Amino acid sequence: MTLQSVEQATAGARLLGLLARDLPPDRLTTGPTATAPYATDRSGARADGPPLAVVHSRHTDDVATALRHANALRVPVVPRGAGTGLSGGATAGEGSLVLDLSGMDRIVELSPDDQLAVVEPGVITADLDRAAAAHGLRYAPDPASAAISTVGGNIATNAGGLRCAKYGVTRDSVLGLEAVLADGTVVATGRRTVKGVAGYDLTALLTGSEGTLAVITAATVRLRPVPVATATIAAYFERVEDAAAAASAITAARVEPAMAELLDGPVLAAIDAAHGAGLRARGAALLLLQCDGAGAAAEAERVASVLAGRATSVEVTADPAEAEALLAARRLALPALERVGRPLIEDIAVPRSRLAEAVRAVEAASARHGVPVFTLAHAADGNLHPILVVDPALAELPEAAWRAAGEIFTTALRLGGTLTGEHGVGLLKRRWVAEELGPDNHALQRRIKAAFDPRHILNPGKAL
Repeated sequence: MTLQSVEQATAGARLLGLLARDLPPDRLTTGPTATAPYATDRSGARADGPPLAVVHSRHTDDVATALRHANALRVPVVPRGAGTGLSGGATAGEGSLVLDLSGMDRIVELSPDDQLAVVEPGVITADLDRAAAAHGLRYAPDPASAAISTVGGNIATNAGGLRCAKYGVTRDSVLGLEAVLADGTVVATGRRTVKGVAGYDLTALLTGSEGTLAVITAATVRLRPVPVATATIAAYFERVEDAAAAASAITAARVEPAMAELLDGPVLAAIDAAHGAGLRARGAALLLLQCDGAGAAAEAERVASVLAGRATSVEVTADPAEAEALLAARRLALPALERVGRPLIEDIAVPRSRLAEAVRAVEAASARHGVPVFTLAHAADGNLHPILVVDPALAELPEAAWRAAGEIFTTALRLGGTLTGEHGVGLLKRRWVAEELGPDNHALQRRIKAAFDPRHILNPGKAL
């Protein structure tokens, strides 16, 4: 046993003693059997766990206490919500302390007059949306995992979702935060007003920081009125690149749909196999769009006119039940792919005019490296999810999968895009971050990290 490992073991033992002393008795879990599930998340990435212990936070004081002691002893801390992240950001390795925030699940306030809510990080995203709906409002961020992911996790990765084409990503709905710094200091950022520019925008900085700068313990989020009308369009195509080009044409026609989701043929086939649907027989790609608001019908007509001659079929409906049935296919995509194998889910984004070019490059990378790739896209944002599916029995991702992923990332950067549009860098994409940021930007971000977390205990090895 090395001197460093002895020191780590000693620090871990001291931390457990302090936490057992200062936290309520039901907050702390230890032992490899109980902590092992926290070494991985939905991405399938696995740390060198199991972690040292798990603090099941119920209040901000629990988080502050745990961080104060962990910082003093230099024990790494990994914040975690529902564990639905897709980049390995919530994986906790050996010797680390997990802060499980899923039990902080209260909607503290919902103000219809100010169109905002104050929520704890463990609130399920869909539950907040349902609570807002009772007042004729909704929470705009709508990730495909809304039924299982938490608001805190969405904030940590600046998640997007199906409605982000019109309403933006999570950052656009976050007005303020309560967060705990690495040393246990509790800070408040932002405000309850729609506008406000006093000081640096720490709310925006913390949103998307993947738990590396602070631990979010509450959020004040913006709610929006439920649209008075919605029209849904389903268009099938002979080729996926035709669907991508059609999505770019809609943007060029100055139409702003609330949603534009693309599913390629292999994804449609996987949904058919899992749920007995007949989607693949209708085309090699499906483009699902929604227009909303008072002008929904007129916008849907414009979209249909753009699609005419490009798609093999176009259907428009204002019926909510029919629309939900169509959207269910999109939400079922990832569970269907998880039945095929282990998905390695990428989320590159490119300029919207270059979406079709990116789709062709993804198909070429799949063929070149012999790795099956299933493509989804938030098409109106240029945000592609090329999903590499590998054998789940493999202990490590095969080299061919890494080569295909690397080529896809390189393509995104070459086209003027980014290696992650909404899932975050986490553990899986960290090796490519420096290439996207450049040396000066990367160094500046590391200095910001050091200012917030000088002992580098918060989610080490992630994001940067």
